[in-house]
Amino acid sequence: MRPLKNSLKNIHLKETISLSIPLVLTQIGHIVTGMVDNIFLGKLGKTEQAAGILSNNLFVILLVFSIGMSYVLTPAITDAHVNSDDKEKAALFKNSLFINLMVSVVLFVILFFSSPVLAHMQQPADVVELAFPFFNVLTLSIIPVTLFFVCKQYTEGLSNTRAAMYISVIGNLLNIILNYLLIYGKAGLPELGYMGSCWATFIARVFMGVGFLVFVFRNQAVNSFVKYYKEVKVNAYHFWPLLKDGLASALQFTFEVAAFAISGLIAGVFGKEQIDAHGIALSMAAFTYMFASGIGSTTTIRVGKYYAVDDLKNVKAAINTSFKTVIITMGVMALIFVSLNTVLPIIFSNDTEIILIASKLLLFAAMFQLFDGTQVVAIGALRGLEDYKFPTSIAFVGYWILALPLCYVFAFVFDLKVYGVWMALSIGLAFVSIALYFRIKTLLKVKSIPV
Repeated sequence: MRPLKNSLKNIHLKETISLSIPLVLTQIGHIVTGMVDNIFLGKLGKTEQAAGILSNNLFVILLVFSIGMSYVLTPAITDAHVNSDDKEKAALFKNSLFINLMVSVVLFVILFFSSPVLAHMQQPADVVELAFPFFNVLTLSIIPVTLFFVCKQYTEGLSNTRAAMYISVIGNLLNIILNYLLIYGKAGLPELGYMGSCWATFIARVFMGVGFLVFVFRNQAVNSFVKYYKEVKVNAYHFWPLLKDGLASALQFTFEVAAFAISGLIAGVFGKEQIDAHGIALSMAAFTYMFASGIGSTTTIRVGKYYAVDDLKNVKAAINTSFKTVIITMGVMALIFVSLNTVLPIIFSNDTEIILIASKLLLFAAMFQLFDGTQVVAIGALRGLEDYKFPTSIAFVGYWILALPLCYVFAFVFDLKVYGVWMALSIGLAFVSIALYFRIKTLLKVKSIPV
């Protein structure tokens, strides 16, 4: 029995790694877009860099709401795919596409009229002045991003994780090239300065969204639903569950990211140097988070696959394997941050004060790597078990009831400034990670799986 047990463990580990690698590369692709912009803007000056960070802090709050809406499609498609129901896949895809496009249009309108908010965030006046036009261009990209993520979640439901990876890699190469060409006016293109960065991001995102949609409809490996696409309609049976669960998923994402975005605004109160240092450290923490996020998405796929056929033993094995994988991965990331905390910020800035502050913040980032990793895998597992409401409540309590008030207390009352902000965020992440773990433990007991 022991060789069989070890063989099953190896199969789970092999599957987890095999699915995770493309997903990690895809997730990294999205964060690299912002990191590339940050690096290019940092070479122009700390005011331009701060303007880009401020714009993204506001934009990303509603962007992740849109992304979260699409995540419920994966387990639903997995269920239909396991049961070889192409008509159900067509109905799910059409309804999800309609819902997410509808939401993205609403978010675009909100973003378009939100730019005046930048002037009331107690940020440096010269930063705000540059941020206005930058932010307005960013808002244009929310619709193509929505297209990309609906297609991504659909293909992941088929256990195809490579399509999104290839499109992300090409999109990011395009973004890097366009950043250079548009900022500095090369190859006959206009010299747009710092605005060239946001236009590069917009063009790359349009390519990724439209390109992925064309791929999904034309590639025979993933388009088995196409023959039913015109036949199926937007209907209440599919629309309302996708909308209801999507809103819960979107809020869970938004509570977390909005807390980090607001923490960036708090850092901005203390000056451009602290805005830039916060943005630099956060972009690196977000980069390592994408490794965990890829493993979390793999967890959703694998748990959803076994849950669809009531294979509860393998549900437990898939979850345990993902937890072990992410703990090792994020442990390595923590060691890298500790070892290279004074070196990594130099990639983004040549300002001595910014580098010093960012290097200290990376030590906080190292401290919460394990919590960050385990919480995103836990969310992935719960998504695979089609549990959306409870994680949303945990995220709200952890980030808005606990972390944000502590940000204020540590930063202003204890006068720890940006360091207090990161201390508070670490506490919030720890709470969410532990609470989600116990939620999984409770669900597995309810489903008669010994933990």
